Amino acid sequence: MTTRTKPVIAIDGPAGAGKSTISRLLAHRLGYVLVDTGALYRGLALLAKKEDVSWDDEATLAQLCRDTKFHFEPGEDGRSRLFIDDRDRSDAIRTQSISDGASRVSRHPSVRGALLTLQRHLGANGAVVMEGRDIGTVVFPDAEVKVFLTAAPEVRAKRRVEELEHMGQQVDFEDVLDTIRDRDRRDSMRAVAPLVPARDAILVDTSDLSIDQAVERLEQIVRERFPA
Repeated sequence: MTTRTKPVIAIDGPAGAGKSTISRLLAHRLGYVLVDTGALYRGLALLAKKEDVSWDDEATLAQLCRDTKFHFEPGEDGRSRLFIDDRDRSDAIRTQSISDGASRVSRHPSVRGALLTLQRHLGANGAVVMEGRDIGTVVFPDAEVKVFLTAAPEVRAKRRVEELEHMGQQVDFEDVLDTIRDRDRRDSMRAVAPLVPARDAILVDTSDLSIDQAVERLEQIVRERFPA
């Protein structure tokens, strides 16, 4: 039984469902801390690439986790900035290649174990919005509020293309769509912490929702359970 006076808000879902933006805006509205757990896996994938460590080398990846300092700091735009060994790597982790790498490194039990303790420590006292792929099922199965965000693959691919083009990267829509479908398949079928909604999660489909509408929906869910 938890004794938290403020909730842990667990927001899970596939890539492109709007988790990052919606979580950031929700945390700002509530005055909560945002913990981007997916960024930790992206950060590890980036570090492994830099160190020439295969994304399939479970033992070395897990050791790399344990030997590296990861922490978040708030950015001027309200986004959480990921620092790896005190260097801001927030922009470098947002490429298509590193996104794919994050999916691959996250399937390893030793890697997930190396990061699990850190994630639980960051959210132990509540008043946090935690976004990822297994927050409500593995990291905080006792989270007071669980939401699973989703959207049609075509909608998610369109959003991803727009995001990458905004960062100056030229990408093909069909390639991005194929990558999303492949990642969904891998993530939902993996043996360790598959991408599935928690049994008590509220499903929110953002395909036809604006960002503001989605944030308002989640804020309503939280306020109903934890009135200000």
